[in-house]
Amino acid sequence: MEKRPTAFFYTHGVFFVWLCLAASASCDELTLSFYSASCPSAELMVRNTVRSASDMDPTVPGKLLRLLFHDCFVEGCDASVLLQGTGTERSDPANTSLGGFSVIDSAKRLLEIFCPGTVSCADIVALAARDAVEVAGGPVVQIPTGRRDGKVSAASNVRPNIVDTSFTMDEMIKLFSSKGLSLDDLVTLSGAHTIGSAHCGAFSDRFQQDSKGKLKLIDTSLDNAYAGELMRQCPAGANPSTTVKIDPNTSFAFDNQYYQNLIAHRGLFQSDSVLLSDDRTRKLVESLAQDQVIFFESWAQSFLKLASIGVKTGEEGEIRASCPTTNA
Repeated sequence: MEKRPTAFFYTHGVFFVWLCLAASASCDELTLSFYSASCPSAELMVRNTVRSASDMDPTVPGKLLRLLFHDCFVEGCDASVLLQGTGTERSDPANTSLGGFSVIDSAKRLLEIFCPGTVSCADIVALAARDAVEVAGGPVVQIPTGRRDGKVSAASNVRPNIVDTSFTMDEMIKLFSSKGLSLDDLVTLSGAHTIGSAHCGAFSDRFQQDSKGKLKLIDTSLDNAYAGELMRQCPAGANPSTTVKIDPNTSFAFDNQYYQNLIAHRGLFQSDSVLLSDDRTRKLVESLAQDQVIFFESWAQSFLKLASIGVKTGEEGEIRASCPTTNA
């Protein structure tokens, strides 16, 4: 496992991590106390909104976490994925299955009542993802705030900047590296798949339809029994809206079961399975599968790096009055 330049400690169930990134904002631009004077209850309002929504719908945490990934990997963590309209990131087919928008909008409406024009949608997305992990039983990570909202959102920027589930290891390394993320970050952040669900089409490349119209397994890296379960849930001709749990064992709990699944050859996507089969990542997968504390420590560091990709601060961007639209 690589050594990371972080200040890190654990106390009272909370992971405190601070990391200065040359490729992202400096420590002076994002701060842990950014809203202490302008909106001291900002983080509490976001956390309560996420908790309330998750209590009503246990799939919310997975959606909020995925939303952050799709935001930060395209144009940086600037809430550009929230913008509606023809030709925006949100309109691209790769993003049509995203969820959690209503939770972000609810938090924004509340913040605009108590702290108008103060808290960015980009910070709300980052905080909501952080809180989603906590709600699902994962580590509590303190992250700095001060992100500004972007004004550019183009569908053409989506596909070149997000991981496809059929990606090879080299393709994933290249993409993560372009975002300032290491090989360890790639393995750790893939652990987000411990919660959430996926449409049948996201892993259909691992199966093939035979002459009788039935699916057969063509990816020998997948456990046969697990493959059978997937084919029962996603038979040939299944409704495109049908979904399966990415982690069938503890689908709503943020834990290290995902890595245990990989070792059992029960990773849902090809991009999951390759983490075990590749010599560059196998040892870290095995380490994270054996010790959840190590996973949580690694997650705290990698999550902070993810939430700091290409942030806009200072005079860059704006503070949107409504997350789906730029200011007039």
